[in-house]
Amino acid sequence: MHRILRVIARVSAALVVLLVAAAVAAFLLVRASLPPLDGTAQTQGLKQPVSIERDAQGTATIHGQSRTDVSRALGYVHAQERFFAMDLMRRAAAGELSELVGTATLKLDRQRRAFRMRARAEALLASLPPEQHADIAAYRDGVNDGLAALASRPWEYWLLGATPRPWNEADSILVLDAMFFDLNDSTNARELAYAKMRAALPQSVFTFLRTASGPWDAPLAGAQMPLPALPPEGDIDLRKADAKRLKLADHIPSPATAPSSGERVRSEEVLLILASSREKREKPRPPYPLPEASLEGEGEWQVLGSNNFAVGGTLTRNGAAMVANDMHLNLRVPNIWFRARLQYPDPHRAGADIDLTGVTLPGLPALVAGSNRHIAWGFTNSYGDWLDWVRVNLDPADKDRYRTADGSQPITKSIEIIKVHNAPDEKLEVRDTQWGPILADDADGTPLALAWTALQPGGINMELLNLDCAASVDEAMAVANRAGMPAQNFTVGDAAGNVGWTIAGRIPHRTGTCDPQLPCDWSQPGSGWDGWLDPADYPRVTNPPAARVWTANSRTLDFDSPDYARVGDGGFDLGARQRQIRDDLQAKQQFAPADFLAIQLDDRAVFLQPWHQRLRDVLARAGSPDLADMNKLADDWNGRADPNSVGYRLARAFRLEVIDTVLGGFAAVVRAKYPDFQFPAHFQGEHQVDAILAQKPPYLLPPGYADWDDLLRQCAQRVATKLGAQPGGLAARRWGEVTKTHIDHPLSAALPLLGRLIDMPSEELPGDANMPRVQGATFGASERFGVQPGHEESGYFHMPGGQSGNPLSPFYGAGHEDWAQGKPTPFLPGATKYKLILSPKG
Repeated sequence: MHRILRVIARVSAALVVLLVAAAVAAFLLVRASLPPLDGTAQTQGLKQPVSIERDAQGTATIHGQSRTDVSRALGYVHAQERFFAMDLMRRAAAGELSELVGTATLKLDRQRRAFRMRARAEALLASLPPEQHADIAAYRDGVNDGLAALASRPWEYWLLGATPRPWNEADSILVLDAMFFDLNDSTNARELAYAKMRAALPQSVFTFLRTASGPWDAPLAGAQMPLPALPPEGDIDLRKADAKRLKLADHIPSPATAPSSGERVRSEEVLLILASSREKREKPRPPYPLPEASLEGEGEWQVLGSNNFAVGGTLTRNGAAMVANDMHLNLRVPNIWFRARLQYPDPHRAGADIDLTGVTLPGLPALVAGSNRHIAWGFTNSYGDWLDWVRVNLDPADKDRYRTADGSQPITKSIEIIKVHNAPDEKLEVRDTQWGPILADDADGTPLALAWTALQPGGINMELLNLDCAASVDEAMAVANRAGMPAQNFTVGDAAGNVGWTIAGRIPHRTGTCDPQLPCDWSQPGSGWDGWLDPADYPRVTNPPAARVWTANSRTLDFDSPDYARVGDGGFDLGARQRQIRDDLQAKQQFAPADFLAIQLDDRAVFLQPWHQRLRDVLARAGSPDLADMNKLADDWNGRADPNSVGYRLARAFRLEVIDTVLGGFAAVVRAKYPDFQFPAHFQGEHQVDAILAQKPPYLLPPGYADWDDLLRQCAQRVATKLGAQPGGLAARRWGEVTKTHIDHPLSAALPLLGRLIDMPSEELPGDANMPRVQGATFGASERFGVQPGHEESGYFHMPGGQSGNPLSPFYGAGHEDWAQGKPTPFLPGATKYKLILSPKG
């Protein structure tokens, strides 16, 4: 027995030694991939030395003697701090993730490869102006020099058993493509669903369900719209709908499993795929998906969003405009953005310097949002109509040809090879038309090609670099209108006190009489897209009388204006968040930076208040013992999206349950013809349900309910049953359970013992979807700032997740807690703590 014990002891000791040795080796590998922060380094191609200074949070200040030298140094820094994240973005856009991580991302690669983005990016480079091409080339060289200068490859590649592939110029274009995928729905599922709805429903019902606006709107131009008119009783009777079709048995898989052809997957959601071994936190998408809904009526199935707003100089103490921006994205470690300050001599003004401060996107040489001392600017997703399905009329005698306005054309076929790590390659045949790739079928089975601004010649460029030198609102808007990027709401203010809004990105020029929200036949002469809208015809709002500008992904233009028709409706967000920002701005006549931060952190439940009252009314009328606890707990309400509030969570879950139930009757009618039908992500369901509940017509009551009061009572009962069945019962269902953050490194799941150490701390934060402070478990403000051009010293900045991707870096997670707590930190970098000089090699 003693001998056995000695053997066990020796084996155990050996195992401990091996584990310690492995831990030490891993530590040394991770440490070896840290970038040098001080000293000097040489790099090819520099014309003059460049200094890279970092403050305590890792914000990089890069000072050079030319834009190309600064671009090269920015690429160097991005590669050393963020190469793995850059690699994920280019691969996600090109459909090349499986080459790095294996079969887990094959379905996503198949979906993305159909767009042939790498081939398009390589073709695009030849058309760029020489100065833009030079910046991309300098950035490419800086990335590769920075990667090569690391003592060891980034630690993620050791974990994956892979070697980083060098950066090339097309990869920077692919990073822009990745943002197109993030900000547009490349499946254009909304129009496919509309096609089935139009085929299955009377026109009046289809028009009602396609409501694009309502009383919650707060546009920059024009008025809010009334509630939509109900379809007449003679057109539909939902009481006769098949109750079995109210909900689907199978739901769309979440991104943590595998994306389907009808599912939107963003580049950041690649992180969920890579972390698929971890127990899934995301819930399946509901059959009638609201932007913040989940199957259980809580959580968030979020779409991308953002807030920005500005006030003119008449409303500030120093006469300069003030601009705020918080772009809402999936949150991860490290953050998607990289803080930087870029300084170099102004090529257009002798003796002056360019001084840029804000956020960059690793993979690109541009400052994305921030200030240049003359102007400050920010973006929100516009949700205009940037994709159209085109009906492809095949030649009956030759299915490899199709009809165009210029006669019969052959379908272009390409074979794409998808390389898979530790598995055989896959071949994918791609079929292309002059409008775009064939990716779906219309409701009647006709093939559909996707026209998308990301795929059109001229749709992508590096024009945004010219914001460096813009000195006024007018100059900045002219640059924005020429920029080849995902079309965004662009809000800008200048040091002279002017403010403005326009669309940044290319807008297609539509011709003909097609409904742009439905598949259309472009083989008819004079129909489809015939180029780009002239910048002179872009919508603009400059120095409005109230000196205030605001956007939050909702309708910005007068519903009946030509500008609205040019931009189109790609699925505007409900206007509640935008309206709350507008009202916050109108409540004050003088603004300081602290006032802007208070608006960004506004978590008042203005939007949910009517639903809370509706729930209380239902519970008071019900008088049911089963709802007694819910009746008492509904009063745990302070009018905010408070993590400690049970009443907020109950009211929110009740709202989503009612909307899903009321609109589920319409879905059942469509499913009678198309059994697999699912509503697209729906933003205006609030207006439709409000209109129905205001009149409570019997013929729009879904089957299974005696009357509308019974429907509301049963919805409350279902919420009480589902939430009450969870541990601790209904009383334990605080809102903070839903907003408790999970902001993780993409590979933390692969480190079962250490993974949690490299994720950000989980915290229950205030906020929700339909208020300025947007917050979910994995979604929220990817940055917040407020700044006055020319007075950057008084501005503030927040960013979650930190600057560096290396867990041993002093910048890993730096600033995250200030973001979580809403603590203002300076917009400009702090005192220099580290300084690296890049000098010309040779």
